Amino acid sequence: MQAPISIAGTMIDPGSRTTINIPIANLYTHTKMTIPIKVLHGRKKGPRLFICGTIHGDEINGLEIIRRLIKLKKVKDLKGTLIAVPVVNVYAFVHNSRYSPDRRDLNRFFPGSQNGSLTSQLANSFMEEVVKGSDYGIDLHAGSNHRSNLPQIRVDFDNQISLEMANAFNVPVVINAAVRQGSLRQAAADEGVPTILYESGEALRFDEVGIRAGVRGILSVMSSIGMIKTANVRKKRLETLLSDSTSWVRAPASGILHMEKPLGSRVTKNSRIGLIADPFGGEEIEIRSPVSGMVIGRLNLPLVHQGDAVIHIAHIDRLKSIEPVIDDFNDNLID
Repeated sequence: MQAPISIAGTMIDPGSRTTINIPIANLYTHTKMTIPIKVLHGRKKGPRLFICGTIHGDEINGLEIIRRLIKLKKVKDLKGTLIAVPVVNVYAFVHNSRYSPDRRDLNRFFPGSQNGSLTSQLANSFMEEVVKGSDYGIDLHAGSNHRSNLPQIRVDFDNQISLEMANAFNVPVVINAAVRQGSLRQAAADEGVPTILYESGEALRFDEVGIRAGVRGILSVMSSIGMIKTANVRKKRLETLLSDSTSWVRAPASGILHMEKPLGSRVTKNSRIGLIADPFGGEEIEIRSPVSGMVIGRLNLPLVHQGDAVIHIAHIDRLKSIEPVIDDFNDNLID
């Protein structure tokens, strides 16, 4: 049997589920603020996994993924410990904002500091109480600024444990993404906690495909690291495409955007992916892809200025594999 653990001064016994409120700086109204977390501490020994959402306050898909996950019977009899944090940046979340009130991006301020800015102190509290002591981590994100993302994992291919987690997540594409200075992934890696980043959907919207894929992906990872039983975690093992790099295609002119390629579609170099029209019915300018690959992100807002990023393409060598992988992925999400 596992021993009890302590988080933020609260003792959690094996076989229990506990909600803990990690104290953080009050609002200037004197309103108390906390990071609420749910701890599922299994009776049997096993790894400690943290899952977090809403590091950017407007990326709410992760919140719903975690809400659905912790309700499942599969996670009630787990080995080890699951630490679920639906909303990390509570300050940004209540304002539907990507950024903290001090206009900082939390995912550039890890591992934080006890005496730094508001955002830096928030990062420090999360690191001290959640990340340190964990064995693995999953960070849930969504597209920003009217952009939606195909379900995907971003990971450092040089970290073998993280790459194994990424492949276990069971989404169409895994992207080689070096850790950024000040990101949670970097700070967690520095603490010896392999962490993957899941992207899906759009800011301020729930995306059902991304949510379902996220829940099933997390269960698959938990199975792969020995936290839950393998049976019935997924219908079948999906092929995952690997991408070493990605490219954003930018609007060649200002106007009304008509995008012709949905998420997950295959594009070839120099092929047409959309057009930009004059609002008065004049000139129409084609947008052509400078590379071949898979569409992993796209702008949903049809109003663009010249230079706006409109479509995100993952470089994929095996172009003929894209359609079968997407078809299998979609079939696997049907209950």
